[in-house]
Amino acid sequence: MQKIPFMKLAGTGNDFVLIDNRLGIVPVDESTRDFVRLVCARGTGVGADGLILIENSDTASIKWQFYNADGSSAEMCGNGSRCAARFAWLQGITGRELTLETVAGIIRAEITTDRNVKVQLTNPHGLRHEIAVEISGATFPASFINTGVPHCIYFVDDLDKADVFERGRATRYHALFQPKGTNVNFIEVTGPRSLRIRTYERGVENETLACGTGSVAAALVAGSLGMVESPVFVETRSGGVLKVYFALEGDTFSEVFLEGDATVICEGELWEEVWK
Repeated sequence: MQKIPFMKLAGTGNDFVLIDNRLGIVPVDESTRDFVRLVCARGTGVGADGLILIENSDTASIKWQFYNADGSSAEMCGNGSRCAARFAWLQGITGRELTLETVAGIIRAEITTDRNVKVQLTNPHGLRHEIAVEISGATFPASFINTGVPHCIYFVDDLDKADVFERGRATRYHALFQPKGTNVNFIEVTGPRSLRIRTYERGVENETLACGTGSVAAALVAGSLGMVESPVFVETRSGGVLKVYFALEGDTFSEVFLEGDATVICEGELWEEVWK
């Protein structure tokens, strides 16, 4: 029976299964989607928001194949990249400072303490404000930015009462954001350097306890509107806090960093009966 070594890590509540796939123990082909979906299933699998395969790279320290829990692939994941960096360091694949090749581009990462990881994301693009999103006869003003993956932003007065699942799901599949759809964030600004966030994640198709690229998107959109300034402390649904740094000149962002914990939950072996 085939057994695959893995570790499970969480970045501020956003959890991932990570596998050293430099020797190709997990095939990357049409079967990968089902493998990911079964491993990430809660109750019958390990349970996770996503799965990350670490591979060799010709242009960076390591490369990844990143998958959402439903088996779909994504260009980028902020919390996932922090977990990938700590995993690579713990496994002796890289040092404390490394680069990671993603579909969105090469990002830099540093393990600043044993559990804290800081990553520099690729420069965001596509910033838009005053988007009218019509849902069930009502119109909601929104903003949009791509921080490696697309993010729609709604500002709300009371985050605890936000209809994250229903409005999030309707927005995720809205015609305005096709063909790829969008992640959806609800944010409440709580101070000149702080905000709270809840996120409906594309690919997970539900609210998650945290979203790294969503936290960055929220901080950048709020920063572009003069509501906050860098660094921004983003309180996630898990209660954990992510720190977002950025430089802003006009409508152009640079030096975008995401920092927070990347915690090891467990390590073990996946048995073949999980995905067969």
